[in-house]
Amino acid sequence: MNIHELPFTYLSQEDLLDAGCFDMRMAIEVAEKTMLDFEDHRILFPEKIVQIFDQASQDRINCLPATLLDDKVCGMKWVSVFPRNPKKYNVQNLSAVFVLSEIEKGFPIALMEGTLASNIRVAAVGAIAAKHLAREDSESIGFIGSGEQAKMHLLSMKTVRPSLKECRIAAKTVEEEQQFIDELSPLLTDMTFVAAKTHARAAMDGADILVTATSAQAPLLKAEWMKKGAFYSHIGGWEDEYAVAQQCDKIVCDDWETVTHRGQTLSRMYAEGLLSHDDIHADLHELVSGHKAGRESNDERIYFNAIGLAYIDVAIALAMFKRAKAANIGTELDLQEKMVFEHKDILSKIRM
Repeated sequence: MNIHELPFTYLSQEDLLDAGCFDMRMAIEVAEKTMLDFEDHRILFPEKIVQIFDQASQDRINCLPATLLDDKVCGMKWVSVFPRNPKKYNVQNLSAVFVLSEIEKGFPIALMEGTLASNIRVAAVGAIAAKHLAREDSESIGFIGSGEQAKMHLLSMKTVRPSLKECRIAAKTVEEEQQFIDELSPLLTDMTFVAAKTHARAAMDGADILVTATSAQAPLLKAEWMKKGAFYSHIGGWEDEYAVAQQCDKIVCDDWETVTHRGQTLSRMYAEGLLSHDDIHADLHELVSGHKAGRESNDERIYFNAIGLAYIDVAIALAMFKRAKAANIGTELDLQEKMVFEHKDILSKIRM
């Protein structure tokens, strides 16, 4: 190889699936280890860059970097979120790519499809929270929202809470609910699926685990539907009325400091003076490390708020890259074969 050649690996979503990267247990284990690395200051995690193109719809593209110092890899997730896409264009609302670079010379090593890793990360973090905060005997789970993140969340919750027997699903349309059931029921044959016919209460009222996975900016979840002992995993923006958090015995975040600067339910409550730092029980990594307690009684109502942490995305993407490389899956490409003036025909390519 020419000393100035810069090869890298391209991985499509299909490459990642073929390599066995749709692996919830792997993602959960990687996320837990990476949280401990973060707690031990072995992660560089700068602020993300957000570009919002429409305030009403929140159409946006975000750039989220992080460096895994032990792995000597710096990564970036470039993710677009366009909530109007499904209704307006009948396409998904989220797409992402990862760039991974080694930090010895600073050269890129991979360009990867990122939607799979991103959705798996959301689910893995929710599952880790459930492992510490949901009752071990949880049998029912309710969803508002039926998209990819809801589907991923059900798989990850079932991984850590195999006692789950019933899944209730409320979506915008009965067709979306049925699609969720058609896609997930063959994968979880020991579960009963119940379509709520678009009625959120029917999906959530009395469930052991509640999940909101929507792009809505409205309080869809009501406090009265959350029974004692229930665990609530909040994925989106503003999906629940303030009373949901106010009645909970514990509030846990993936990163409370980051939450205070965003537009989720807890962020709004903090901005309005209805919630303070003292009201937050822990960040999730403190439960993983054992520095703070998780669930301490069967009657506790517990609220988990995930904002999304790019260093976990990057760690999961790196694990996927390594698995694909070990399986010899992916396309090897060159960023360059040689430096510009090493090309013998460079004179014919210059325009002045």
